[in-house]
Amino acid sequence: DEEAFSCIERELGLSIDSIYSPISPSPIAAASLGQVYKAQLRYSGQSVAVKVQRPAIEEAIGLDFYLIRGLGFLINKYVDFVTTDVVALVDEFARRVYQELNYVQEGQNARRFKKLYADKQDVLVPDIFWNYTSAKVLTMDWVEGCKLNEQEAIEKQGLNLLDLVNTGIQCSLRQLLEYGYFHADPHPGNLLATPEGKLAFLDFGMMSETPEEARFAIIGHVVHMVNRDYEAMALDYYALDFLSPEVDVSPIVPALKNFFDDALNSTVSELNFKTIVDGLGAVLYQYPFNVPAYYALILRSLTVLEGLALYADPNFKVLAASYPYFAKRLLTDPNPYLRDALVELLFKDGRFRWNRLENLLVQGSKDRDFTSKDALQPVLKLLLDPDSEELRVLVAKEAICVTEAIVIGGFIDAFKSIPDFMRPLMFNGSSFGSLKMSVDEQEKMLELRDRVFRISSLLRSSESFDPSLLQPILQVLQEPEAQNLGGRVVGGITQRLAARLLQQFLRA
Repeated sequence: DEEAFSCIERELGLSIDSIYSPISPSPIAAASLGQVYKAQLRYSGQSVAVKVQRPAIEEAIGLDFYLIRGLGFLINKYVDFVTTDVVALVDEFARRVYQELNYVQEGQNARRFKKLYADKQDVLVPDIFWNYTSAKVLTMDWVEGCKLNEQEAIEKQGLNLLDLVNTGIQCSLRQLLEYGYFHADPHPGNLLATPEGKLAFLDFGMMSETPEEARFAIIGHVVHMVNRDYEAMALDYYALDFLSPEVDVSPIVPALKNFFDDALNSTVSELNFKTIVDGLGAVLYQYPFNVPAYYALILRSLTVLEGLALYADPNFKVLAASYPYFAKRLLTDPNPYLRDALVELLFKDGRFRWNRLENLLVQGSKDRDFTSKDALQPVLKLLLDPDSEELRVLVAKEAICVTEAIVIGGFIDAFKSIPDFMRPLMFNGSSFGSLKMSVDEQEKMLELRDRVFRISSLLRSSESFDPSLLQPILQVLQEPEAQNLGGRVVGGITQRLAARLLQQFLRA
């Protein structure tokens, strides 16, 4: 304690009593590279946490990394089954740890994190007091709360641990996949439940960033996995920087299929993060994969969060809790990579997979930031892109099928609503009134119509739905490409219904 107080005075150039009044005589918490005291600022009386770096810690860490790095060289040279560059991983970890040694950098990290993520009412990030912060001393807001693994204490405050874990998962998804700037050390000591029900993040020494291309590839990868699109999953490994471009991914597809067909034999809600990591690990070791350093930190971050979730509920599944976010991003993000992933997901062998769209909308609408406007506009812009002629042909074909299903479905419903005894009177004894279609064909028509109606209802039921959001869409539809597409659809519908009418007449 005496050494710590001397460090504070030396670093800040002021006496302890002139800054803090009082300060706890002994630390109230341990930090990985320092220790934390509770104090009050003399000038304002505000409660603060004062983190002081341990003496000679930099020299001790330097020696540790020197030894570990030497071991990494030996592994790279002599252990053939480890294909990842171990030295690169050690260097990445060392880089993060050395950043932790600079408390000014940590304060800047906290400020950036607060700016990006504390806009949500359920996330709290403490403020930094820059006048009382240096490379080895950090003064920040004191946060009252319980550690996230203290379930009993949290519930005594009338809070639900799983709600807080969900907040942590949603915030982590934003960190990893929106801005790419993420907290790489979210252990229970760094996550507090405040009495107001907020999730407070502490200790911003170890931060990392997800490359932009990888962010979109991760979103696409999860959606491809859920929908068992293993060819697309294998191609994602190029964008994730797991594989160099010259590696052929075709042999990897059967390995992915073998694992995930078994893992996904029930539903995605049954799948936990550990299962995915273990399964991918088994596949990765068979092929020339390289795990990028940023990805190792992502795995570390997500496994800690899943551990906290399982502590609260052994049946909790992180992927089920996070999939609405992935679905929302796939539906609303205008990024070209995600737009292509959406098209690949929805179109298969020249047909539109309405069940996939319905599932995405059902899941995406569970995310509180989902809006119908965001889901509609990017798709329309993609559809009217000059390079999307092939897509427009498919859409026109599908629009014709949908319109026919709605018209025929309406006719089927109307016919069924007529009492049996009146049908011969209305149709002069002819069976023309009942459509000459197989039961199977009628059911498919009604199923398509009903699914389209459900999708329309999902879009309209969005809390943010406002008829005025159709105005910019109508403007888009006035463009020449849209008018051309509309002409094709109208012509196709006319031909299709005329052919259907003639068919019914000849059958009758």
